[in-house]
Amino acid sequence: MERIYEIFSFAITDRMVFNRLDFWLFFLAFMLIFSVLHKQQLVRSIFFTVVSLFLYFKTSGLFVLLLGGSIILNFFFGKWVFKIEKERGKKWIIALAAIFNLFFLAFFKYAYFFTDSYNQLFQTKYEVINWFAQFGNGFFGKGFFETKILLPAGVSFFTFQSISYVVDIKRKEIEPVKNIFDYGFYVTYFPHVIMGPIVRARDFIPQIYQPYSLTKDQFSSSVILIVKGLIKKIILADYIAVHFIDKIVDSPEAYPGFVSVLAMWGYSLQIYGDFSGYTDIAIGISRLMGFELLPNFNSPYKANSVADFWRRWHKSLGSWLRDYLYIPLGGNKSGGWGTYLATTFIFIFLFFILQWYELIYIYGILMGIYLIGSLIFPSFKRYVHRDLNLLITMIIGGLWHGASENFIIWGAMNGIALVIYNYWKKISPYENKSWLIIHFWKIFLTFNFITFTRIWFRLDEEGEPIAMINHIWNHFDFQWEIFVKVLETYQSVFWIILFGFIFHWLPERTKKWYETLFAKFPMPLQAITVAVIVIVIYQAVSDTFKPFVYFQF
Repeated sequence: MERIYEIFSFAITDRMVFNRLDFWLFFLAFMLIFSVLHKQQLVRSIFFTVVSLFLYFKTSGLFVLLLGGSIILNFFFGKWVFKIEKERGKKWIIALAAIFNLFFLAFFKYAYFFTDSYNQLFQTKYEVINWFAQFGNGFFGKGFFETKILLPAGVSFFTFQSISYVVDIKRKEIEPVKNIFDYGFYVTYFPHVIMGPIVRARDFIPQIYQPYSLTKDQFSSSVILIVKGLIKKIILADYIAVHFIDKIVDSPEAYPGFVSVLAMWGYSLQIYGDFSGYTDIAIGISRLMGFELLPNFNSPYKANSVADFWRRWHKSLGSWLRDYLYIPLGGNKSGGWGTYLATTFIFIFLFFILQWYELIYIYGILMGIYLIGSLIFPSFKRYVHRDLNLLITMIIGGLWHGASENFIIWGAMNGIALVIYNYWKKISPYENKSWLIIHFWKIFLTFNFITFTRIWFRLDEEGEPIAMINHIWNHFDFQWEIFVKVLETYQSVFWIILFGFIFHWLPERTKKWYETLFAKFPMPLQAITVAVIVIVIYQAVSDTFKPFVYFQF
């Protein structure tokens, strides 16, 4: 009875995620029931919705009520926008749906951040009040809800999905789902609701009404993806994080500066292994259930420019920001009131809330360049709009990742790099050269820039990234003897890092070769191969449980 109670109760230390044995036991039971129900479409939708809500409860407790409320309201928003005929009415509904979804995202994710920033600016002492918890405790009894505002798991992902559903209906790319269980199935679908990828309504909802099918090749590719995901998460991500990266990053002053550089190179591999490992597993188990999720990564460290990197990394977020923010703002063609309003809001936020007073000089210089350029070159205005739209998109993308000044800086640096690249590629003598040395240099430069900006992504507290950079700069102190000692001390870690980068940079045809070879194995041999690999993988499991990095988003 005690074990049954543990299974059906919430504990923050017992979350049912992909790298826990409990999840795979649960998934096995799920597939046995699913094999009986899959032919009945409505029953299947109800089953998926109930199971997904249960798994969300196991991850976030009573925040499942928030997810349930979001499902109900956005389902009716979709129905409403479909029935309204006038374009003006549709726009008002879209605005209402966006305000509703973004309000909950802002309240749960950014309330403390904005309140603290406001208090620092105006020397006030306002406190954040969780009105939802107070209302719930008044109804259910004191202590039923936590009064401190906690971040619901996956709120950034299911908020964006809900907005895309209503917008896609307005754009006539899809029609509303037939019933609320089909919509609940789409939003709560457990492989992606917690940590993505962001699944667009137009890509997923049509699959709900298709009959289940799974060929031997699809089964083999699913197994390969799941095993690859576990290898990436447990070995590439967790092992090198626990045994090397966390030790260096948490106390960089204890090591020479060049060791911090090695740690950040390792961190780029860790975060790739962690997030792409999760999405590989999500895509793999989805395929087993007859549903296809779009790939979220395409060998991002093969990128030869910042623009190429962002076409390869977290593709679902990038495409969402492009289609629902960048293009509506005007994209690379124009700018309107939205561009100027967003630019003004971001400037006020950075200048007054975060107190980045140096921005007034940058703003003045940019305005001077804009005025002079517009007078001399009539088409210059279009480039200014493009750059502003790009910067707005990347800054908001940074803020989407977390309520922190560091994430805003990280997003802004990537935005500035994209703007610079747009001009550089027009005058670069090497842009279209296919020389191997040029290609290698561009990949090397891109990887190191991405790794450098991730200092702001990895460190939580304001000022820590600058402190780490100062330490690297002032105490680089590269000595061959110390380098060899570091390699010897963390020998297993560096072998794994080397293996990870070599495997990442392998040609795609090589990766396809072993996948095709595995698919040709008879089923018993596939089972034996997977069992051996899984046993080897779990030899690397650390005593310290590492949650998925994107769990916090």
